Amino acid sequence: MQELLSYSAVELGRLLRKGELSVKEATEAALSAIERRQSGNNAFITVTGEQALAQAEQAQRRLLAGEDIGPLTGVPAAIKDNICTLGVKTTCASKIMGDFLPPYQATVMEKLEGAGAVSLGKLNMDEFAMGSTTETSFYGATKNPWDLSRVPGGSSGGAAAAVAARECWYALGSDTGGSIRQPASYCGVTGMKPTYGAVSRYGLIAYASSLDQIGPLARTAEDCAAILDVIMGKDKRDGTSLDAPCGGLLAGLNPDLTGKTVGIPVDCFEDGLDPDVRERVLSVADVLKGRGAKVEEFRLPVMQYVVPTYYIIAAAEASSNLSRFDGVKYGWRASGYEDLTDLYCKTRTEGFGSEVKRRILLGTFVLSSGYYDAFYRKALQVKHVIKSAFDDAFTKYDLILMPVAPTTAPRLGESLSDPLKMYLSDIYTVSVNLAGLPGLSMPCGFDRQGLPVGAQLIGPALGEQAILNAAYAYQQDTDYHKQAPVAAEGGERA
Repeated sequence: MQELLSYSAVELGRLLRKGELSVKEATEAALSAIERRQSGNNAFITVTGEQALAQAEQAQRRLLAGEDIGPLTGVPAAIKDNICTLGVKTTCASKIMGDFLPPYQATVMEKLEGAGAVSLGKLNMDEFAMGSTTETSFYGATKNPWDLSRVPGGSSGGAAAAVAARECWYALGSDTGGSIRQPASYCGVTGMKPTYGAVSRYGLIAYASSLDQIGPLARTAEDCAAILDVIMGKDKRDGTSLDAPCGGLLAGLNPDLTGKTVGIPVDCFEDGLDPDVRERVLSVADVLKGRGAKVEEFRLPVMQYVVPTYYIIAAAEASSNLSRFDGVKYGWRASGYEDLTDLYCKTRTEGFGSEVKRRILLGTFVLSSGYYDAFYRKALQVKHVIKSAFDDAFTKYDLILMPVAPTTAPRLGESLSDPLKMYLSDIYTVSVNLAGLPGLSMPCGFDRQGLPVGAQLIGPALGEQAILNAAYAYQQDTDYHKQAPVAAEGGERA
């Protein structure tokens, strides 16, 4: 079974199509792994075993019929718990959501079902995707499978941990300021944030609507290409989704980088970056050169503005988006209230965690009279400057290579005790969301403590193919993406 769990999603799909194993066998192997490892890493909030086995049976019938099948037909996956799933509890890892059962399916879930996917359940996350460690969850912190005393990153920490621990072959997460790429880096898996609007947000419970984007976490760039082929595309139910060509990413993978130019922003490799991370990320450039790419250094001074700009905009949008959670329409409701205003106050006081409250307060402040122009409007202006700086860089370079995070995974509790430090851990990722660009994190080695390091590749808008090609080329010449942590059994590292 361990060999079965070690396959990538695309590799498993090939075996299923050849009939060398059944979808039921793969699903049972994943459910067994979840049962053994859940007490150790707490990657899942809800496990849907019966539903998964029923979907496995349906997928097997499709495979046997040989009709309407694709690379991911029958491959078991898991879903971040802020993506709506019809009739399956969706909590955003928050008390205030209670036992909310969505009456509709997110577009990405419809597309996965159409592709014959098997859903194993809903994954743990930072509450309402607000955090960088998956410690703010009402359902308890998720732990990094490489070292259970460390965080898996966030907010898609459950997704990264589940893929790394071989509990599923791929997962869907969401990325508002690095929430796919940073946990992918900490957990040694591959994660991609697509171009803003390339994947429908219909059914994604919003944190910051102008920044949120659903994307895949998996073993390889090849897996990510196959997943994006399924979930990308225009959706009339999402006014921000792009009507642009999509599909063909898997078929278009090409490891030959001859003629491609990769820019390295030296501003991202100076003070504040762990030496081990710097060394491992820069080593990626040598591999890309070997595949024909030309690598140049350049300056990207706008990086000094990205963190404050991001947190002003994200908090402002969160303040607006979370106002709908009031204890009236759905979710958890406080008891013992005197009137409607008291109901709102008590429900939100008891239902939201401290990090969510902090960001709501910050957002409400920057939107308030007298501060809107000084903070929120100014942040929007700087956002435009950041986007323009990246647009200018992509007139010279096909791709940009930079770190994902300043360090490898910190210990549990370190970031929560210093929120500013947690916010600064997003310094290399939030710019991609502000500019609406695609970005990918891929494993590129380990630090001296044996913890995974991720390298980030960024491309121009709708430049997913170029990013995936470079990551695919890198993974042809390295095996970091094949490394797995010692299985976390029964709460301990075996």
